[in-house]
Amino acid sequence: MRQAVEVYSLFTDFDISLFRAGRHFKLYEKFGSHTVTHNGKEGVHFAVWAPNAASISVIGNFNGWNPHSHPLFVRWDSSGIWEGFIEGLKLGEVYKYHIHSNTGERLEKADPFALVNEQPPHTASVVGTTWFQWNDQTWMRQRQEHNALDKPFAVYEMHIGSWLRDPSDPERFLSYREIGDKLVPYLKEMGFTHVEFMPIMEHPFYPSWGYQITGYFAASSRYGSPQDLMCLIENLHKNNIGVILDWVPSHFPGDAHGLYRFDGSHLFEHEDPRKGFHPDWKSYIFNYGRNEVRSFLISNAFFWLDRYHIDGLRVDAVASMLYLDYSRNEGEWIPNEYGGRENLEAVHFLKEFNEAVYAHFPDVQTIAEESTSWPGVSRPTFANGLGFGMKWMMGWMHDTLNYFKEDPINRRYHHDKMTFGTVYSFHENFMLPLSHDEVVHGKQSLIYKMPGDEWQKFANLRALYLYMYTFVGTKLLFMGGEFGQTSEWNVNQSLDWHLTQFESHRGMQQFVKDLNMLYRAQPALYERSFSPDGFQWLEYGDQENSVFVYLRRGNAASDDVLVVLNLTPVVRDYRVGVPTAGLWEVVLNSDDVSYYGSGTRQHAALSEEIAWMDCGNSIALKLPPLGGLVLKQV
Repeated sequence: MRQAVEVYSLFTDFDISLFRAGRHFKLYEKFGSHTVTHNGKEGVHFAVWAPNAASISVIGNFNGWNPHSHPLFVRWDSSGIWEGFIEGLKLGEVYKYHIHSNTGERLEKADPFALVNEQPPHTASVVGTTWFQWNDQTWMRQRQEHNALDKPFAVYEMHIGSWLRDPSDPERFLSYREIGDKLVPYLKEMGFTHVEFMPIMEHPFYPSWGYQITGYFAASSRYGSPQDLMCLIENLHKNNIGVILDWVPSHFPGDAHGLYRFDGSHLFEHEDPRKGFHPDWKSYIFNYGRNEVRSFLISNAFFWLDRYHIDGLRVDAVASMLYLDYSRNEGEWIPNEYGGRENLEAVHFLKEFNEAVYAHFPDVQTIAEESTSWPGVSRPTFANGLGFGMKWMMGWMHDTLNYFKEDPINRRYHHDKMTFGTVYSFHENFMLPLSHDEVVHGKQSLIYKMPGDEWQKFANLRALYLYMYTFVGTKLLFMGGEFGQTSEWNVNQSLDWHLTQFESHRGMQQFVKDLNMLYRAQPALYERSFSPDGFQWLEYGDQENSVFVYLRRGNAASDDVLVVLNLTPVVRDYRVGVPTAGLWEVVLNSDDVSYYGSGTRQHAALSEEIAWMDCGNSIALKLPPLGGLVLKQV
């Protein structure tokens, strides 16, 4: 016979004061369900925040889901925390909270701090653990070297459920461990430095891609246990591959078992829909002005960095957080206290989040997906910035894709799209993203954005990738782009891996691999990625020929790399200025036959004392069609 709930607390008075002040960043150690020993008895301690509840009980299979069987006790300190100890419960117990609100509603809610949830479509929480015997100490000690802003940072963005399915049963998801068996050697061979997982927190609606989260502290049970995910992360670390998680503090769905109206009141979200409802995603916006909500969110960030050894967080939809009028018409939003459109509470939260993360985990990175001209997103908070480590360069992405979509005969009229980025390239620490958002909803795959016949499409895309990898900033490429996936990304099926049997796709895959290796091998391509000292245009005004020439500079002059792009389908004899005399060797040619190129040959060029492009010396090159050359002085 199960025992009644006993009064027992994991909270100290200091915990409560920090929580109420919005400064407790490890709430996962206190809230939720934890197996403990109390007075010599083994069982589970439950704790939940619900200040507007009249009563709360734990329901589950163990008591026949009886809401009267195991009531929790409310704390005396007005914190709104209900807790208690139930003897005999163990790991794996399925449960929910039955909440009787002050307004008379009766709700059944999953635990906001649950470490494990039932596999969708089931919605209950599960008593779980994140205990794991980690064996990635070498990576963790050296992580600063891999994550630093002056090191190579090439990210492979992927969705775990659609990267690869079971070949014998395409409807079956592979587990975290099964994915790891394939993913780790693939990423290592391809040369990516990091992998970014689209949200893996528990989400009931699979086609939301993970962006409609109900279980912020639970890795999706579709793919296995917390320990299965940890095993995948450990294996990535053992192979010197960092792990970034997509994190969504901007909104949450209105599922009945989730955070929405958790205790019968608008606890986590704003009550007024002009501040609390997101019109684009039909979801609900966190109340960043509430101290306990900020503690919840920052604790969640800490949780993944702490318990799962995550190396960085890509923060989704930051622009929607910063602006009160985001996707709203006049009269549909409330100005801030100064009459402006800035969400001052969200700004405060983002600064506090970044300060806390970097104070406790100085060797990780936070990356903002922010699409506006908000100043200082990746600048320190002491300089009035938001404090992120990096920001997605959305303007570069749009301009570059729009340029490459043009037929080469028209590119002369759009030349500035390729050069405009350098006007603002060093205002932020930019990451260049070719992400999942660019290959869905009728936007076409990257290869089919390119004009021309099949050969020209592949040549154009190789040239785009060469430009991306040799331009300033860190890099991000969505899965499938590395081999020229032809169809749009479909979350319900595997990537089209069979395409790699064809020469064109296999050549693209080899080219991306060699680009990654080039990027990692040439310090000039990463040491000064966020400094104007690391980039110099030699030719940016030749719109008639659609040719671009620039230098990437490292800390040592001997590391300088010269890049020449010819974005028309014509082989050109072209003179290029060089900063120093000598022999310049081609270290990468996007037109090489091994990449499905035409094989235009240019191996090396000896400089001549002919002044060109404001340089005292120059070299004569044969430029490949719709291609690029990367050269370095021997």
